[in-house]
Parts: sequence; structure tokens; C-alpha cells
Amino acid sequence: MDIIFRIDPISHRLQGKVKVPGDKSIAHRAAIFASLAQGRSIITNAAPGGDFESTLRCLAAMGTRIERKGDTVSLEGCGLAEPQDVLDAGNSGTTARLLCGALAGAGVYAVITGDSSLRRRPMSRVINPLREMGANITGRCQGRFAPVTICPAHLRGVEHVLPVASAQVKSSLLLAGLMADGATTVIEPWKSRDHTERLLPAFGAHIEVNGTSVQIHPGILHPADIDVPGDFSSAAFFIAAACTIPGSELMVEGVGLNPTRTGLLEVLRRMGAEVEVKSRGGVEPAGECWVRNPGVHGTDIMPDEIPSVLDEIPVLSCVAAVAEGTTRILGASELRVKETDRLEAIRVNLSTLGARVEVEGDSLIITGVGQLKGGRVRSFGDHRIAMAMAVAALNARAPVEIDDVSCIDISYPGFFQDLASLVGVST
Repeated sequence: MDIIFRIDPISHRLQGKVKVPGDKSIAHRAAIFASLAQGRSIITNAAPGGDFESTLRCLAAMGTRIERKGDTVSLEGCGLAEPQDVLDAGNSGTTARLLCGALAGAGVYAVITGDSSLRRRPMSRVINPLREMGANITGRCQGRFAPVTICPAHLRGVEHVLPVASAQVKSSLLLAGLMADGATTVIEPWKSRDHTERLLPAFGAHIEVNGTSVQIHPGILHPADIDVPGDFSSAAFFIAAACTIPGSELMVEGVGLNPTRTGLLEVLRRMGAEVEVKSRGGVEPAGECWVRNPGVHGTDIMPDEIPSVLDEIPVLSCVAAVAEGTTRILGASELRVKETDRLEAIRVNLSTLGARVEVEGDSLIITGVGQLKGGRVRSFGDHRIAMAMAVAALNARAPVEIDDVSCIDISYPGFFQDLASLVGVST
């Protein structure tokens, strides 16, 4: 049954501190790398949502012994063994795509599927380059979609030039290269999030990074303990909300500040928001982020910025909808192949709330209207669309209803409770 959430027009100024759950992009990778290693690894502050649980479920099906107590996960790695049943990645594209590379490299027979949303998302972007390495891998509709079948094969290292910057594709190919003959190089047009390049050396991998080029050499992983910082993409909803509401002052504690993930902060600064960060060093930088709102205005987000703000574009669009002037988000084709067509979902929902939104090809043109009106919007079964609409509702002059908010549990089960705490209301 769909769960409808209603947000009424009250004084929604954000005040206080928030600590968001662990970063699921990092947790996915840490768990997969730990499973490939021989011995015990510990992941602390692990992500709570359904996506990370999908990864753990798949790894357990391939022989990894897993114990979870709260946000601490212990994994006893022993490599990947052939599963007795189909692997279900749920809604997690990261799980499906990274496991394609890991299984192809390990020479393990497996079938990977997912929910109806995941089965509509493109898999050829990992299948085709893996075939170039010698992988015996195919999928539904001539290799375009899941279910994906991987059969044992001998892989060789090659050089991949990706047409689109993608951290998932890059990571899948690097995992395959870890177990191939010879070095594997992945070259992107722009730098995507680099969690794989940062984490794999902690597990003993030999990686060389040169600009947008990453090379991995074959090797054996060893166990490592990883402390996962707060998920910046989850924090982004509160950060963006504080930038749209006068009088807001917000601090996000212990959040990941990896520069390949925090493009949102630079965009918000250009729009006039006051943003400060204090970062601590480490494999994955983390720290505190302070946000205040002196009023925001439109800006242009260029194609080479898209990889660093990809997950934040839905909520950035909500900022643009109430900002002064026009914001152009250019070359965002990747949004069409996420959990839903996010460009169209943004257009439909924000237009329903009275914003001026146009989609031109793979770009969004949004002219701010100062304040939105009420109405009923759709999540489209997409957690980031649902949370973005909650931020939009804070700037509406009438109630906003969001349908099917259960999808938020994929990444941030406690989102509405944390939002209510910051605006001083009860859920």
C-alpha cells in the first residue's frame, strides 16, 4: 500500500544539528571488497537502508559470513563462491553493476536480477566493456537489462575509454581488472566519484590515478576496517532546505566531504548561500558543514559539473524553483536512467507546485517563483524524488502531499523524523 505523507504550511525554518546515516556508496564498496579479501573486516557506521541490505544479502549468498549489530557490520571474506540461487540486488544499481565486475573477474557463475525499477535500468554500459575483457556475460534484451548472467571466463586487462563518466561502471571494471591478466585502465571524460580508488588501496590493491585515468594491477586483497562517514547525498536535502528558508542555520555533523561528491556546496555558494566546512583527513574525508541563507539566486550548472552533483539535482531543482532568476542544469542525460526518468519527474512535480520548469533535451531550465503552491506530487518510486519534494513542500503556501514515500527506506529510513526535528514539529 502506498504511504502518503502530508506537509502543512507552517514556519519551517531549519535550526540545529543533524547527523545523517553512513554513506551507502562507500558501504557497498567496502562490503564487496571485504568479501573478496581473506579474513575479517569491520565496517562501522554502515548505511541503514534497503540498498545496502541488498548488497549484504547477495554477498552472504556467495559464502561471506556476515554479522550486523546496529550500524557495525563484520564480514569474514573468503572470495566469491557460486550462489545456489539467483542474486537479488533489489533496487540497488550499485550492487548489480559492481557485482557484475567482481563475479566476471572471479570466474563465478551467477545470475543477478532486481526489482522492476532496476530491471529497466541500463546494464549494457557494464556488460559491453566486460565482454571486451573476455567476460562471458549477457543480459535480457541482447544484454541491455537485468537479469544478467555471468559464466566463468578468463579475463585480460584492457584500456577502457568511457563515453559517460560513471562511478558504477568504473568500479565494476576495476573490480574485474583486479582479477584479470595484466593492468586494466579506465579513462573518463570527467572525474566521477572516486570512492573505489580511495578504498581499494586500504584493502591492499595497487592503483594508480592520473587525472581522469585510473589503472589497477591484478592482486589479492587483505582485510581492512572502514569507518563510513555520513552520506553527503542524504545531508544534501537538509543543506538545500536551509538555503531556501530565511533564518535557517544548520550544522551537519560527521558528513563525508569527498570533493567528488560535494559539488552541491560550490553550486549553492554561487547561488548566494553561506556554506562553511571543516574537513578532517583520512581515506574518506569527513567533517562538519554549516549552512545559512541570506537569499539565493539562479546559476548555470555545466555538463562537467554533473558527475559531482548527480544525486543532488532533484533537490537543487527545488532550490532553483524558489530562487531569484533562472537556473540552467545542462547535459544531465544520466538522470533519465536512474530509478526513474528524474528530468521528467522533476518537471512534472515542480510544475504541479507552480514552478516554471522546462526540459530541453537533457537539460533543465527552471525560473524561480519565490514561493510554491500546494498540491499532490508523486515520488515515482524514487527515494531522491520523494525527499526532494519534501524540501519543496517547506517553501509552499498550502499543504503538499507526497505519494508512496516508502521508497525513502531504500537510503534513509529516518528522513522524516530528522526533518521534523530540524523544523521543530512532530511526525
